[in-house]
Amino acid sequence: MRHALVTAGTKGLGRKVTEAFLEKGYSVTTTYHLDQQKAEQMGQELAKFNDRLQIVQVDITDPNDIEKLFNHAMAKFGSIDILVNNAGPYIFERKKLVDYTTDEWNKMVNGNLNCVFHLLKLVIPSMRKNKFGRIVNYGFQGASDAPGWIYRSAFAAAKSGLVSLTKTIAYEEAEFGITSNMVCPGNIIGDMKEATIEHSRKFKDEHTPIGRSGTGEDIARAVLFLCEESSDMITGSIVDITGGLDVIHRHL
Repeated sequence: MRHALVTAGTKGLGRKVTEAFLEKGYSVTTTYHLDQQKAEQMGQELAKFNDRLQIVQVDITDPNDIEKLFNHAMAKFGSIDILVNNAGPYIFERKKLVDYTTDEWNKMVNGNLNCVFHLLKLVIPSMRKNKFGRIVNYGFQGASDAPGWIYRSAFAAAKSGLVSLTKTIAYEEAEFGITSNMVCPGNIIGDMKEATIEHSRKFKDEHTPIGRSGTGEDIARAVLFLCEESSDMITGSIVDITGGLDVIHRHL
């Protein structure tokens, strides 16, 4: 049985990824930061998977907490075959670079780039030993081209750096049967983060060219596909999942 470590997998997009892995027979270690109520609710709703699900409280920006997470996952399930870096802080307020505080900048970089470094340092040796590994990071639309994103400078800079890291790991670890890819969600907001595709088709979305909003299930389907045994030919890829929506320029 493969074991997946999914950061921030108790709500939002991560919740659907956690559910998808469990439904496919994987065991999962996932995390929450502050919303203990939501984590407990998920645990109750997914009680039938209790023997294959572990939930750990973690501040993903803290290297000590990341090491604690790794140790919990290894102690309970023995290996980490899949790493999904779903966690990543985001500042919703729209403001230019000069208006960011140093703390806000550091939060974006630590939570979206540095945490991946710390996790990879811990997880890759286990994957190498098993001659198998799947790493999936999260980006934003068009991240592969390192575009400018007005009012999102810190987040965009961190994720663009993560693109290069994603591709570099793909090259460095291919000989060990490890793949490294990135998925880039579109504008998935509110209830749609935990919604199914079938649900989203009930509502017309005038802004998204395909006519419906993206959902957590859209992202989970892509993540699961990239993590399959026979998806080893796909590595170093940056996959946009946007329904054709231009997320970056829609407010210009």
